[in-house]
Amino acid sequence: MATVFETTDVDAAHEFLCRAYGRLRLRATSDEHHVRFGHYALGAAQLHRNSFRMSIDVDSAPQPELILGRVVDGHIAFRTSGPVRVYGTPGEAFVAVQPGESHRAALENAHLELAVLDPGLVTEVADGAPGRAERPIRFAAHVPVPARSAWLWDTTYDYVLHCLHATPEAVEEPLVAGSMARLLAATALAVFPHDGLTEPTIEDRHDAHPASLRRAVAFIDDNAHRDISPADIATAAHVSVRALQMAFRRHLEITPRGYLRRVRLAHAHRDLLAADPRGTTVMGVAARWGFADHSRFTAQYRAVYGVTPSWTLRRAD
Repeated sequence: MATVFETTDVDAAHEFLCRAYGRLRLRATSDEHHVRFGHYALGAAQLHRNSFRMSIDVDSAPQPELILGRVVDGHIAFRTSGPVRVYGTPGEAFVAVQPGESHRAALENAHLELAVLDPGLVTEVADGAPGRAERPIRFAAHVPVPARSAWLWDTTYDYVLHCLHATPEAVEEPLVAGSMARLLAATALAVFPHDGLTEPTIEDRHDAHPASLRRAVAFIDDNAHRDISPADIATAAHVSVRALQMAFRRHLEITPRGYLRRVRLAHAHRDLLAADPRGTTVMGVAARWGFADHSRFTAQYRAVYGVTPSWTLRRAD
């Protein structure tokens, strides 16, 4: 769901930003005032495109979410608990605010692209071990490490943004929205250093056995129509996400996500065979089963079934 708001009224901008980010103060430091906000919801994640064609200072109360930023243009100075951090290079990615942090920011003709992530989503994607007390993930650096890994954040953000604009109806589907939210969280964890566990433990290696895999496969087969996450699958298998990933790689040479995608592709194939082409679209079927990108869905479908999904749908007539 998209919300777009544009104004030259600082008070109206303040009201909109308070609804989006909670209590904050704004102080315009230039005579010209023009802002434009585009906010897109993806369940436990949101993408925000904020453009300030003015100079403005922001003083915010503690934020409950993790906010990651990328510079489009302009100049931004952030301060949370440490020294002032300055960003002004187009494409520069950074951790703007961590959960529970207040912040101050000075923006000069700044155009920012933000990802706003629920901390529970980040913790779930990072670990998801059953029976383990959830501990919020904290990021140890505000910039990508190594610096060249920033391309991964750029690619992921641009892909999700493309899907939001190109296939907005697909993103309304729960399976698509949930998958994209987890993709953003997983990419953040891969790009920005954090204190979560990344390597399998001794227990994980022990738990990656065929019985765990059988429980996971059965859960996926029975629940592929639901917005299930790797953490949900791991819980059903009574292992951690890391052990789950090891079990699938060790015994099936595929990732849990890859296996889930394969099962959903089979469901989409059956739906296309059974559909009335006069009232069904390939994109509608694909989105229902969690595929947001038409070209990627077509390529994956053709690789498995040897024909395009549109050919299968026409054949059903």
